[in-house]
Amino acid sequence: MAKPILISGIQPTGRLHLGNYLGALKNFVELQNSGKYDCYFFIADYHSLTADFEPAKKSEEVLDVAEAYLAAGLDPKKSTVFVQSHVPESTELAWIFNAIAPIGELERMTQFKDKSANQESVKVGLLTYPLLMAADILLYDAKFVPVGEDQIQHLELTRALARKFNNKFGQTFTEPQALLTKTPRVMSLNNPEKKMSKSLPEGCLFLDDSPRDIESKIKRAVTDSGSEVKFNLQNKPGVSSLLEIYSALSDQPISELEKKYAGKGYGQFKADLVAATDKALKPFRESKIPEKKLSAILSAGKTKAKKLASAKMKEVKKKLGLL
Repeated sequence: MAKPILISGIQPTGRLHLGNYLGALKNFVELQNSGKYDCYFFIADYHSLTADFEPAKKSEEVLDVAEAYLAAGLDPKKSTVFVQSHVPESTELAWIFNAIAPIGELERMTQFKDKSANQESVKVGLLTYPLLMAADILLYDAKFVPVGEDQIQHLELTRALARKFNNKFGQTFTEPQALLTKTPRVMSLNNPEKKMSKSLPEGCLFLDDSPRDIESKIKRAVTDSGSEVKFNLQNKPGVSSLLEIYSALSDQPISELEKKYAGKGYGQFKADLVAATDKALKPFRESKIPEKKLSAILSAGKTKAKKLASAKMKEVKKKLGLL
């Protein structure tokens, strides 16, 4: 019996950091190794064009994400790894969704409202981003999509588009289900009120940081005037953020970590967090996969993904009377 298809992707927008690992990569590997799904993981290069970028660096960024996938533990023998733009049927299907999606549904998307609030000239791609995301999912008849809570709204739109198309043109798409993943709140080390981001490099742990950089950044991480290692987001946001990171890296509940460091202070806690972080990031730092091998893996992934995508687009076009 065929396994249900699961799909997800990461944008190539510069150096990957701990937030990308704990929020996506670590979970991708666990889902792959569960043996429950036929996994498709893509590099969302079309999506990445909605942010400012340098064309000369884009192909390198794509390969960096591919290398990070493998360093994290994704196995091309177990998962299909490919580049979004290598399967242009996704943008073809997205245009079809442009023709049936109400603009009001797109304008009410929380992420669109948040990201466009401070922009003088809002790009159309920022508004229609969820339609390309829907195409990425529905094109492959994905049954499951691992998402954090911030992406639930987009997935609900995807489900609504599938229903709308199916009702109007006949059964065509599988309505995907959210595989809600508990993604830790990975906040900036020097500003626990902001999410970890490459735009705040001093508080960001990059996957290829050296052991010295890891130690320096964690030792300088914001805590508070006390010395108790206790989870309290309101009164101790810095320590709480570090506890969340440590818990996610070590798979130990925060309550156990609180007991472990009771009466020990921040010094020992940070030293152990440095060791745990260095161990987790070592495979990324030492990964040296030849570009030729990466290209071969992505080419094989393209072939497999395109087979599904091409068949689905033929079905869609036939339903629309385009064939």
